[in-house]
Amino acid sequence: MTTSAAKWRNPLRDARDKRLPRIAGPSALVIFGVTGDLSRKKLMPAIYDLANRGLLPPGFGLVGFARRDWADQDFMKVVHDAVKEHARTPFNEAVWAQLAEGIRFVQGTFDDDEAFDNLASCLAALDSERGTGGNHAFYLSIPPGAFPTVINQLKRAGLAQAKDDQWRRVVIEKPFGHDLKSAKELNRTVNEVFPEESVFRIDHYLGKETVQNILALRFANQLYEPIWNSNYVDHVQITMAEDIGLGGRAGYYDGIGATRDVIQNHLLQLLALIAMEEPVSFKPADLRAEKVKILSATRPAEPFEETTARGQYTGGWQGGQKVPGLLEEGGFSPESKTETFGAITCEVNTRRWAGVPFYLRTGKRLGRRVTEVAVVFKRAPHLPFDDTATEELGQNALVVRVQPDEGVTIRFGSKVPGNTMEVRDVTMDFGYGHSFTESSPEAYERLLLDVLLGEPSLFPKNDEVELSWEILDPVLEFWARKDEPALEKYKAGTWGPPSAETMTARTGRQWRRP
Repeated sequence: MTTSAAKWRNPLRDARDKRLPRIAGPSALVIFGVTGDLSRKKLMPAIYDLANRGLLPPGFGLVGFARRDWADQDFMKVVHDAVKEHARTPFNEAVWAQLAEGIRFVQGTFDDDEAFDNLASCLAALDSERGTGGNHAFYLSIPPGAFPTVINQLKRAGLAQAKDDQWRRVVIEKPFGHDLKSAKELNRTVNEVFPEESVFRIDHYLGKETVQNILALRFANQLYEPIWNSNYVDHVQITMAEDIGLGGRAGYYDGIGATRDVIQNHLLQLLALIAMEEPVSFKPADLRAEKVKILSATRPAEPFEETTARGQYTGGWQGGQKVPGLLEEGGFSPESKTETFGAITCEVNTRRWAGVPFYLRTGKRLGRRVTEVAVVFKRAPHLPFDDTATEELGQNALVVRVQPDEGVTIRFGSKVPGNTMEVRDVTMDFGYGHSFTESSPEAYERLLLDVLLGEPSLFPKNDEVELSWEILDPVLEFWARKDEPALEKYKAGTWGPPSAETMTARTGRQWRRP
């Protein structure tokens, strides 16, 4: 059967030529939860930026679905204001005018049959008026508890089943379940309506240029491969630190916590990219196969009272301002046990990584906003040097900075100028902003375009999601059963609770201070 992608392939273009971008074919994107912050700050601006870069077709439609009593013009103004405030590229009236012609709004609730019938009519009209070709993607930017209702409504209204050479795709935002059992139930519910190849689970970190650069760094260079193993690597630290609190997000965050919110998806995906073997190719199936192998071999290190830590921030000073603690922010119970800091130790039981601990940590109200992967190497024996020559020398490290200062740093020892042999740490640095004139696209731009193109490489599939919960569930169950390690307090602006320092100090290691 001829696919839509095949129909729109340029016969004059060599498939090996990567200079020209791939442009989405005729299609419509429906956003559920269109009034939320994610839609306003990320999705709508990303759609405009794609249009501004010439990556969306003239036949494109954007449909918002929400309870608000809006006409198409009201929704159009919401999109316009979001684009003006948050878009990465300059505002262009001609681009906006073309995009605005395909903007529609459907009012209704998720359990409203009539609203979904109206949505079907709206999409049919777009197919006719805008030439969107019957190709529809549904973005569920909604609470996970509403997924089954919306998915079954799409099925009932005949919107989930593609005809002929059309396609239907569904995009699901994290969290992908609450534990392994709920993740399996969610996957089963989704796959009863949408086949797995039509399901796109968004992990926006996988859309970041610096995360994809891990693959280039490892497999396009000969420099690192010989030492990318337990013979030379001492440990790996993967950190996602945020300097903001949770004001106004209690409804989403309370009961989920930092570990489920970040480690289960973002950090375990980064671990997989760092630890995986070289794929046969970068085709989606080959890439995912290697990630699955690594996640299958990954286990949380025990005993958990020594290899994990969790905490909850209290009030303090951050950025020169006094900030409240979690329990002082609206929506959180004074007895809330939700952790805002989580850290775990993982073991990757393969020949390459046996004996190398992977430390994963994330938290709110930490010292600064940073996401990085640090591969820390074993110390050299220092045989030709006396103790004083190397007393200020640390361990060699390769650090991938995911955000905000995107790039790569290599730390190594160098002689201090002078008439004595003194060695200190120095760094060599690569920064995206210094090396390339083109700015990196926002992660949601890449991911939304991939959805419209049907390119699944950057989207976790069923097995990856379930394996990540298999890794995390034993720790979560231990915390719930024993209430250990204790939910410690840490002051805003610091780097987490004391138990986090203890979990690395037990093995003679220290957390990096990014």
